[in-house]
Amino acid sequence: MVQITVHLSGFTPRLLAPAEQEELLSYGLGITNVVARATARADELSAQEYRDGGRLLTAKVERLRPRWLAVVGVTAYRSAFGEPKARIGPQDRMIGGTRVWALPNPSGLNAHWTAAAMAEEYGRLRAAASEDDGAGLPG
Repeated sequence: MVQITVHLSGFTPRLLAPAEQEELLSYGLGITNVVARATARADELSAQEYRDGGRLLTAKVERLRPRWLAVVGVTAYRSAFGEPKARIGPQDRMIGGTRVWALPNPSGLNAHWTAAAMAEEYGRLRAAASEDDGAGLPG
């Protein structure tokens, strides 16, 4: 579902296959999870795993210094960064000079987010990133 959402939002000119996810970097887009462990549901992750993931992600962002960090899943963002009232969209938080955006998670558990609505939100990020000196989302 991520590939469909990314394509519908205009980040990629064609629909990428899951095996082509590395190609996203050529479009200036990096997508990562806060926690690297695969689960069927977000509630299978502990608060400590989210906090640890947030610390690791912060260190990576500080090292790579992208213009934007897009966190997929507002619940993951809230837990990882201690921001319980965060909403989908641009965040007040910055990591160094990196702006942060929380995106809806295209998980099947988020049925209230249609593919079109998610693509619209991802498109808002794409537009903001494009306005930012014409640069995309560094990975």
